[in-house]
Amino acid sequence: MLKHVVCFKMDNGENADKAVALLKSMQGNVPMLRGLEVGRDFLRSARSYDVCLGVTLDDKAALEAYQSDPYHCGTVKTFMHAHAVSSVAVDFMLD
Repeated sequence: MLKHVVCFKMDNGENADKAVALLKSMQGNVPMLRGLEVGRDFLRSARSYDVCLGVTLDDKAALEAYQSDPYHCGTVKTFMHAHAVSSVAVDFMLD
């Protein structure tokens, strides 16, 4: 199993709220997901990102399939690329 985590700085608060809902909508629409966590930052410090996504996948092949999934790419990534100012990601194996 592996974890794919992405944190996003959004262009405004309204789009951060929309991003949370949209990221959550991947549950049931992206078949290779084994787990999905989405949250909105509440501290809003200078170093904070606005939204965090964590997905659990079976393996690297599932991550590659996720990266080209039609719902993830056509719906979610389209919105996120239009409204995220920046993002950071980390992918790691779970013990």
